[in-house]
Amino acid sequence: MSYCLPLAAFCSLTDHGASFCSLFIAHEMAHNLSDTLKSASVDLTPYEDLYRHFHAHPELSLQEESTSQKVAAHLSQLDAYEIHTNIGGYGLVGVLRNGAGKTVLLRADMDALPVKELTGLPYASSVTMRDADGVEKPVMHACGHDMHMTCLLAAAETLASMKHAWSGTLIVLFQPNEERGGGAQAMVDDGLYSMIPVPDYIFGQHVMRMRAGSVGSRPGTIMAAADSLKVTVYGRGGHGSLPHQTVDPALLAAHIVVRLQGIVSREIDPSDLAVVTVGSLQAGQTENIIADRAEIGLDFRTVRLETRQRILSAVQRIVEAECMASGSPKSPVFTPTRRFPPTVNDEHVASQLAASFEQHFEDFDGDTPRTNVSEDFSTLGTCRGIPCCFWFIGGIDAELWDKNLREDNHRDEIPGNHSALFAPVIKPTMRAGVDALCLAALTFLRK
Repeated sequence: MSYCLPLAAFCSLTDHGASFCSLFIAHEMAHNLSDTLKSASVDLTPYEDLYRHFHAHPELSLQEESTSQKVAAHLSQLDAYEIHTNIGGYGLVGVLRNGAGKTVLLRADMDALPVKELTGLPYASSVTMRDADGVEKPVMHACGHDMHMTCLLAAAETLASMKHAWSGTLIVLFQPNEERGGGAQAMVDDGLYSMIPVPDYIFGQHVMRMRAGSVGSRPGTIMAAADSLKVTVYGRGGHGSLPHQTVDPALLAAHIVVRLQGIVSREIDPSDLAVVTVGSLQAGQTENIIADRAEIGLDFRTVRLETRQRILSAVQRIVEAECMASGSPKSPVFTPTRRFPPTVNDEHVASQLAASFEQHFEDFDGDTPRTNVSEDFSTLGTCRGIPCCFWFIGGIDAELWDKNLREDNHRDEIPGNHSALFAPVIKPTMRAGVDALCLAALTFLRK
């Protein structure tokens, strides 16, 4: 004999029933969200052209004036958002109020990198700009911020067109100066949260070297913290033929570089996550002159604050010891240049998003590997204790990705972020990015 209870009655009988009920309801709500979004999706063809425009017209950090104006003009055409511009530089936000409910902020970054593009695309960048030091450099959207902006603008239109399906306040934020790690803090310091409602949730995404159309997230730390600094060490200059009369800073710097490589391999627990990179080393201007100083550009990534402090202490110890060993006439100088906090996903929020993403995307990984790439996204939330969640979208052509897997080729050969060859395919990358942003908003704003 079969016996059937109403779902509510079953849920009230046991703890197992209550747990099942909760999972069942979450599953059904996520399924309904996916159907609602699919029925409201906007045509992305105009946004493909907009993406090509952003890609062909990149701007360096702190110089995103034309990009910001283009974004603001597009938001204005939607005739739905209250727009605030020039926040913390060229940052801007759009606010859409749609009745009572929670407030959700969706974020994209705008700046590009000093990289000469080598993709050969018909819309490749040929732009050059002067950096903060006045040096003319080629510029490229080598990190995918052009895709981030385009996806957020398309999501802004999509969500404005389906106000019947949600209630609350939506904020779309376009941030400058992410690459140098200062844009989010600058917007906060410039009074961001006095201009707009303080959000209940903050969401963001990044296009990565993953199969196009795929989405990945995880609870807890998803991106490492990053510190960059310039270390200046001093020697005593002179003629290259008379080294005994000098203190050679090039040799001193070389010893430091080699010693720094032992920090992670010999001082950090192998189960922990840490990376130390010397990205630049400059000493002298010509072959036959021993310089009087050398500059080392250093970057390191960590997840745990204790590990960060251990690396900082080790760097200082090694540099000072090598200066002493070389007879350096002057103490070294340590100049911090960038600081990115770790990106930590709120576990409860991440689990709710995972339920929505799993129902919508064929290729979703709710436990995607943590990365050493860093972001200043979380600064927008940590300053006010606002729960945040960040995820990745794939941008690599599916056929190329699958071919490398079939042939067991090394995936490192596929160009990734910050490469002169990095070029996310527009389809289906853009659709995945737009849908992910919309689902994140709808998960917390649905009626």
